[in-house]
Amino acid sequence: MTTTSLAGTLKSRGKQVAKRLLGYDSRNWLRIRQIEAFTVFLEAANRKASDVIEISPGWNRTWRAMCPNYRCVEFPAFDICKDRTEEQYSIVIADQVLEHVQRPLAAVQNIHAMTRTGGWAMVATPFLFRVHARPHDYYRWTPAGLKQLMVEGGFTEANVKVHGWGNKACARAHIGGPVRAYGLWRDLSNDEEYPLMVWAFARKAG
Repeated sequence: MTTTSLAGTLKSRGKQVAKRLLGYDSRNWLRIRQIEAFTVFLEAANRKASDVIEISPGWNRTWRAMCPNYRCVEFPAFDICKDRTEEQYSIVIADQVLEHVQRPLAAVQNIHAMTRTGGWAMVATPFLFRVHARPHDYYRWTPAGLKQLMVEGGFTEANVKVHGWGNKACARAHIGGPVRAYGLWRDLSNDEEYPLMVWAFARKAG
């Protein structure tokens, strides 16, 4: 290792140590509340032990690590607009997927079909967030819009609970740059007029 690369490595490690000592939070600021909500939901009544399938956009470490009876299908190779599994599951997760599909109503209909009676669909998607094509970016929903989509996709209105989180500070931080870490002492208050992340828990009626 050269003197220059050694110095660079030591500087990088020094910054990491300093951040830890200061309480720097490297989590994605945009998704903290949504991930917390999903975690609480899965832990309630030990749902995390259920049979879980995730329609994964390519990163699935969070729910894979939490749920022992987990499998995934990878979007877009598994096109949720036209593909569905033959099996049904107690929990179907679509986390950061619906904004990327061409036909979101067809996608939710297939999610509904993959959910067993009495089971749950857990869906999360951004609202106030830049275009991010993976491989395409088509849609955004408010909480009310996401609820309507879930109802039109087959879930009973009374069995769909939607939530949103965001604020001006987080919105400004995400304009024109990368996804921001929460960092130090950033604002986690919620302003209903500025939802950056929207999510739904939908139960399939018997």
